[in-house]
Amino acid sequence: MELATLVGAVFWGALLVLAIGLTRRARLWRAGRSAPLAWRALLAVPRRYLVDLHAVVAREPFVARAHVATAGGAVLALVVVALNHGLALHCRALDWVLLGAALAMHGGAAAMAWRRRRPPARLSRGAWSRLPYSLLLFAGALVAVALAGPALATGLAALVVLALAAGAAELALGIGLGGPMKHAVAGLLHLAWHPRPERFAGASTATALQPLALDRGELGVATTRDFAWNRLLSFDACVQCGKCEAACPARAAGQPLNPKQLIQDLVRAMAADPARALVPDAIRADTLWSCTTCRACVQECPMLIEHVDVVVGLRRHLALADGVVPNQGAQVLMQLRETDTQGGHPLAARHHWAVDLEVPLLRAGERTDWLLLVGEGGFDLRYQRTLRALSRSLQKAGLSFALLDGETDCGDLARRLGDEAGFQRLAHHLIATLATREFRHIVTPDPHLFHCLKNEYPALGAHLQVVHHTQLLAELVAQGRLKPQQPASTQPITFHDPCYLGRYGREVQAPRRLLAGIGVRVVEMARHGERSRCCGGGGGAPLTDIPGATRIPDLRMADARETGAAVVAVACPQCTAMLEGVVGPRPEVVDVAELVARAVGAA
Repeated sequence: MELATLVGAVFWGALLVLAIGLTRRARLWRAGRSAPLAWRALLAVPRRYLVDLHAVVAREPFVARAHVATAGGAVLALVVVALNHGLALHCRALDWVLLGAALAMHGGAAAMAWRRRRPPARLSRGAWSRLPYSLLLFAGALVAVALAGPALATGLAALVVLALAAGAAELALGIGLGGPMKHAVAGLLHLAWHPRPERFAGASTATALQPLALDRGELGVATTRDFAWNRLLSFDACVQCGKCEAACPARAAGQPLNPKQLIQDLVRAMAADPARALVPDAIRADTLWSCTTCRACVQECPMLIEHVDVVVGLRRHLALADGVVPNQGAQVLMQLRETDTQGGHPLAARHHWAVDLEVPLLRAGERTDWLLLVGEGGFDLRYQRTLRALSRSLQKAGLSFALLDGETDCGDLARRLGDEAGFQRLAHHLIATLATREFRHIVTPDPHLFHCLKNEYPALGAHLQVVHHTQLLAELVAQGRLKPQQPASTQPITFHDPCYLGRYGREVQAPRRLLAGIGVRVVEMARHGERSRCCGGGGGAPLTDIPGATRIPDLRMADARETGAAVVAVACPQCTAMLEGVVGPRPEVVDVAELVARAVGAA
């Protein structure tokens, strides 16, 4: 039998096995809840792959080039094999195309095999270590097919076909049996039917948690079938590169959470029994409560998997159905229910720090240009210094602003701890309060409050003009309404990006423009901007207080010490609290609003 005929047989056999495997895997995905399935979404895959996915992969140029060569060569080679051997065109010109594609694939696979000689600790081993060699074998067989033409000795032809079949089996069997190459098919389908399609449109709400339909009995995720089917699909897209693991602050601190392991636990649970309870049968509860919801894992994932949605979905069921929130988390949720504040404070106490500043309180029926919402930081003695500095700077700029009389909690913490019912109650209450006042803009120094109002309230019908205080102050300095009169600091300063401003809000330039505008020289930490390390204060993590080998803020302060800066500039009340809690010699922690007040003579 001629080589071309054997290659055609291998192609059709592999295609049949692939179809069977894909059908089997699709049954697992279909166990999930319904979600939109528009076939035209497949047309968006090339752009999402080449632009969105490779924007993440390109952070490692060597890996990016190897991936382009391997995947691009493989796709082109398979198309040529389908035409020349599957459809029996036997066009010699296509053999030369096949040769080029196979050589590109061989080069990419060789690069990945070389990398596996001394792999980063975050990479999974086992079948993933075998994969580059399987691809090398497959590419080598394709080179032989392209060069051989119609004539090849029988023994050599048999070897070529066996090598081709072994390589094809890696792909064809991988999807059905859950091997490494399942990511190739699942990953492309995941790009088409991503659980957050707004992510590809650059929408500001792409980082917002989606509300539960509580009136329909939705209580979060208890089993894998409680996830939407396309969320289950996304788990199979994981390439186990471990970038999420390396970026996770909880993992670095020695806490139980490992985002890569979490996704793989869900893959195994999906295949074993979709009706089985995930907590604690497949996932430990303290794994979920370790998460700071910083989105570093999501930021680094080359397959665009949304780990935080998964964590919060599981937390929701623990909080709403089981009533289980560990340590101080349960107490804070109770205080939110009873007082609309996290600390059980009287609402009027939120603005006691401003009693001598003559800042008006905005009551029902009154109006102002700017409404300053201070969040829970208004009750914290240390952060009140920041609020006073901000208020004095706004007054010096001649801004018409007021505080909200009767300001209640926005619900951010309740939502991150899984109490979606508490969040929706608090959110609707604050929305109703705001509806009775007239204002043009909201400004807040709290990135969590900023994100909640700007990106999560629209799903509840509230569309508000919200800016972070660094954005407003940067604009006032640029306009000359705030003019530096003296240096805010004579020593270099490093800036710590808050997760909910940088990763959630995609705002990393305003704080730096502001610091430059007041003459501050910024020395960047190794991890900064959208790739900043978390301070450990988000997601209710300080309240759930899962023990680890060290504390997350200690790790971040170590990053700051490495810069040699005398001051760590912050822009978030939680960052202030967490970093100031670090003991021992360390840089001074100062909010950018305090630096501005020093520079413009408003301190």
